[in-house]
Amino acid sequence: MTDQPSSPDTSGDAPKREVLTIYVAEDEDGIRLDRWFRRRWPHLSNIQVQKMARSGQIRVDGARIKPEGRLTAGAAVRVPPIPEDTSRQAGDVHTLSERDIAFAKSLVLYEDDMVIAINKPHGLAVQGGTKTSRHVDRLLSAWGEGLERPRLVHRLDRDTSGVLLLGKGPEAAKRLAGAFARRQAKKTYWAIVIGNPKPYSGQIDMPLKKTGINDFEMMRPAERKDPKAEPAETAFSTVSRASHRAAWMALRPFTGRTHQLRAHMAGIGHPILGDPKYGDEKSKELSGPLKLQLHARSIELDHPRGGVLKVTAPLSPEMKAGFAHFGFSEDEAEDDPFLGVKRIR
Repeated sequence: MTDQPSSPDTSGDAPKREVLTIYVAEDEDGIRLDRWFRRRWPHLSNIQVQKMARSGQIRVDGARIKPEGRLTAGAAVRVPPIPEDTSRQAGDVHTLSERDIAFAKSLVLYEDDMVIAINKPHGLAVQGGTKTSRHVDRLLSAWGEGLERPRLVHRLDRDTSGVLLLGKGPEAAKRLAGAFARRQAKKTYWAIVIGNPKPYSGQIDMPLKKTGINDFEMMRPAERKDPKAEPAETAFSTVSRASHRAAWMALRPFTGRTHQLRAHMAGIGHPILGDPKYGDEKSKELSGPLKLQLHARSIELDHPRGGVLKVTAPLSPEMKAGFAHFGFSEDEAEDDPFLGVKRIR
C-alpha cells in the first residue's frame, strides 16, 4: 500500500479533499464496500461510490475492489477525495467549540505518544450518520487535524459505555487495528442480564446474521449453513446474582460481530437489561427506567511500541444505577474472570 493518510477520518463532518487510508473496524468484517462508504458519508450516492470503485480510485490493501465486494477487519481502504456535502446549511461550523474540546479531553483514561483510550459515555455514537452530528469521530479533532488527528480502530454501540481505543498516527492505528483483526485484544465487558444463566460460565458458539436495515438492523441466530451467517463466539462468567431475578455477567467476545453480546445473551434466553432492541417483555419489565446495562470494562493488548497495554474504564452512571438497584458491588469481580479460557474453535 503506497497511499498514506494525510487527513483525518471524520465520517463526513469536515470537508475532505485529500486521499485517506482508513482501516476496517473489527465489527465491520464482511460488510460490503458500498455500504461501508455510505455509513461514513451518507451524502454519497450509490452511483458515486460505484464510479470511484470501478475507476480504481478506491483500493483495498492496494487492490481494486467492486462496489459489492466484502471487506475484512483490519484491511486498509484507500479513500479518494470525497465530495463535500452540499446539503449543509450556509454558515455550518465544522470546527469544535471550546466546550466540545474540553468534553473530549475529559473522556481520556490513558494517553501516550501512540495511543489514546477514552471512556465513551452511554448515548454517544462512535461515528456519525444522517441524524447524528455529535459523535466520537467528530470530537477527535480536539487533538488536531491531519496526521495529528487520532484514528478509530474499533467501535462500540451508541448505548454501550466503556473503553474505546484510538491510534495516534497511521502506524499506531495500523498496528492496533491489526491486533483487533487478529483477535489478539482481550476485551472484558460487564453486563446485567435477566435471570441466572446455567451453567454459570461457559462459551456461546452461535452464528449470527444481519436482518433489517439502518435503525432496524438486528443480528439474529443463524444456521451454520446459511450463506449469510457469520461465526460468533462469546465466553461468559457469572460474577454475582440478585436471587433469581438478575445476574451480573462478565463477557468476552472472541469475534467482533455487530451487537454480538446483546444478540448472544438474548439468544440463550437472558437478554441484557435496558436493551430496547433485543429485550423481551420480561426483561423490559424488570429493567424499568434502567438504560442498557452493558459496559466495556477493560481491554488488554500489545502496545504498538512494545509491552502490554491494559486499560480499565470506571462504571458509567447508567451502570452504577443498575448496580445500586440490584445490590452489586464492584469488589465482587475478579481481575480476569477468563484467565486460561480459550476459544472453542
